[in-house]
Amino acid sequence: MIIGSKIDEVRVDGNLSRFADDLKRLRQAGMQAVEVPPHGLDAIRAGRLDVKRAEEAARILHDSGMDPAAGVALSLHAPNPINLMDPADSMLHADVLRATLELAARLEASCVVVHAGRYIPEEAFAVGYERPSRAACCRMLEQEREWLLDVALEFPDQVLCVENVRPYRHHSPYCYAEDLESLGVQVRSLGLSNVRVTLDVGHAHMAAHYYGTDLLKGVRSVRDLIAHVHVHDNFGGVVGHHEKQQTHQIPFGRGDSHMPVGWGSVPLEAVLRELLPGYGGLFIMELRSRYWQHLEESARNLEDLIGRVEGALGRCREENEWTDQPHSMKNVVGG
Repeated sequence: MIIGSKIDEVRVDGNLSRFADDLKRLRQAGMQAVEVPPHGLDAIRAGRLDVKRAEEAARILHDSGMDPAAGVALSLHAPNPINLMDPADSMLHADVLRATLELAARLEASCVVVHAGRYIPEEAFAVGYERPSRAACCRMLEQEREWLLDVALEFPDQVLCVENVRPYRHHSPYCYAEDLESLGVQVRSLGLSNVRVTLDVGHAHMAAHYYGTDLLKGVRSVRDLIAHVHVHDNFGGVVGHHEKQQTHQIPFGRGDSHMPVGWGSVPLEAVLRELLPGYGGLFIMELRSRYWQHLEESARNLEDLIGRVEGALGRCREENEWTDQPHSMKNVVGG
């Protein structure tokens, strides 16, 4: 299994020297994959790819020994605010996604992660807002399908992975992809092999906690669609959109903490049992900058869990092979 880490777009904040420093840190930590944020590199400006900036990013990746030529897998995370359901200017959002896919092609990335469309984007959350009608939500789902279809067909060699989202107190349901089964329905409706699902395990844990649903059932419902996995830990507690301070949330087990693997209550081993051995994509750890120094610990914990699950699956296969032997052979061995 290939384990890697994201580059934090807020920490880099358009500074390519910081990007190079982070890549050096990931190489020293033994990461086998990197998730690159084009918005953290200022590589997309007003819906267009900045080619010079893209070339600089490619050079830094190469010089750092953290690109496909060095055996390191790359994925890209499209800018977080992309919302193909946007009622005012969905074309601009689609252009930003196109620019991300163009950069992915240049960098030879394995996939592009994009957040699912939101009926009400986080940026528009406000007290007393009016929830859209069911008919309006259906229209927005159709709008997202049309854009996903259009963009995916334009970039047939790129894999676009739609990510499930976390819930918010007072505002959920604001996105269909808070529910994994609904995300699966939307992706399957396109019928395209290059539109898949990014499973964010931390988000799924929070949604199951908030709605009282079965996390593993949700994972099983999209298992055949999962091409990319985001891994981080939390305690499942949900917060309001205005609650940002981690030091105020963690004592109460609340928030999208993005902690190192093993620090929270995400049942990752159980999720891995559902995913393996059929999953062949990347495991990208998404840690907040405050946990950057714990990257190696998180990777070790994840490796241990994967090894434990793979070992158990291997033993099950051996036992099944033994019980499937012809009875005559069993008699010879036993006699």
